Amino acid sequence: MRISNLTLIPSGKRVRATATVTWEDCDQPTREVFIETEEEFGRDISCNPHAFLVGCIIPAMHFGEKRIHLNAEICPSLREGLQTVMSLMKEWSNGAYKPLSIEAKTHSASAHLHKQRRAGLFLSGGIDSLAALRVNKQNYPEKHPGSIKDCLLVHGFDIGGVKERGMKYQVFDRARAALSAVAKDANVTLIPVYTNIRHLCDERDLWLDKFFGAVLASVGHAFASRLHLAYIASSYDIPNLVPCGSHPLLDPEYSSFDLRIKLMGLSLSRLEKLRLVADWDVAFQNFRVCLANVADRLNCGKCEKCVRTMTELIAIGALDKTHAFVENDVSPELFSGFKITIRHRAPFYQEMLPFLKERGRDDLVRTITRMLQD
Repeated sequence: MRISNLTLIPSGKRVRATATVTWEDCDQPTREVFIETEEEFGRDISCNPHAFLVGCIIPAMHFGEKRIHLNAEICPSLREGLQTVMSLMKEWSNGAYKPLSIEAKTHSASAHLHKQRRAGLFLSGGIDSLAALRVNKQNYPEKHPGSIKDCLLVHGFDIGGVKERGMKYQVFDRARAALSAVAKDANVTLIPVYTNIRHLCDERDLWLDKFFGAVLASVGHAFASRLHLAYIASSYDIPNLVPCGSHPLLDPEYSSFDLRIKLMGLSLSRLEKLRLVADWDVAFQNFRVCLANVADRLNCGKCEKCVRTMTELIAIGALDKTHAFVENDVSPELFSGFKITIRHRAPFYQEMLPFLKERGRDDLVRTITRMLQD
């Protein structure tokens, strides 16, 4: 793979960092990949080669490329981190993913960066990222360098990330409107970002199991002139860690000396995160867990993530207190359309069982217990 033609260009009312990705050892088409933001934040985005290297390395391994050639200088710390990433991918794939050669010069000093850089968080509107923002605001004084000042909302991640589902800009705009209220209450700047890096490989298993943390880190590096630290909210807590596209052995290795990547929330269970969000009313009225991206509401109320979250909210006595769901109750029939053991979801259901029992929801306890045994 060759990454070339790194260019920063205006694109309508946005500013775009772009690069050409040319495959050498497979039949994938040459593609222009980009990360862009709106003019208001145009001075904060750059054609940082780290962004494109991090964004491309997992697809390059997936398609069997033997090298990544980049005619630019990179941080030696990032190079070392990517060696670790590749070793981990080899282990997780039982040897199917082969480490490749990174052909790029090593720079001896950081690029010119703003003196007053900030800490940022990738904010999707889901429970993980909202809980991470809440914990940070509770624990860090505003003037602390680790206090979150920026939240990046990424189009091309869960919204607009799968080509055949369309770009769904209207869904993104709705999510942005909901999170604008959260950002105002938290005293952070919400930065919309648009990228097509996920389109290098649209395979769902690759995305969920190996790739999505790299895309977030890639976007973070594009904003290294503004950010010195980028937080990613953890998908799982420590007792339930599994190979995943975002993982404590993986995400920090995407760091350079210019930008540190840090995973948040590893000590918090799913219900602990939900309680944090439920105690923050602005977030609790505007969260978005659903990946169905339906046209008329934040959360569809029918998919596995929606039904699971609604059931968890029943377990903590909070479903009837949020407008993020139209529904105020969950019936056993809602579980009939999916499996609850997919993608390591069983621990989330097991955690809620004693709390459902305490609230007299034996109907849900029986349904979930039966499905966990199937």
